[in-house]
Amino acid sequence: MKLPPILVYSVLRLLAFLVPLGIMWLFPIMREYWWLTAIFAALIGMSLSILFLRRPLSGASAEIYERRAARGSAAKSAAAEDAEAEDAALDAAADSTPTHEN
Repeated sequence: MKLPPILVYSVLRLLAFLVPLGIMWLFPIMREYWWLTAIFAALIGMSLSILFLRRPLSGASAEIYERRAARGSAAKSAAAEDAEAEDAALDAAADSTPTHEN
């Protein structure tokens, strides 16, 4: 079973934040300044993800793009059918309306 790329990327991003946070939490000074520890862990996690998670990010982005493109093409085809139905209704109404000539 293959996991969705967005799930893989999300889990790896969480690990890139939580592992440095856990390691830094082992130091007593970092427990005292928990907010500074969280900031450092976020910066380290962001750096790790930029350096090492390019392939999972590309896979997740491609999957999101494909889903949006499929949804967009379905919406466009439904809109085209609606437009055709409206045009047919307007043509039928125009044909049935008598014209008055002077």
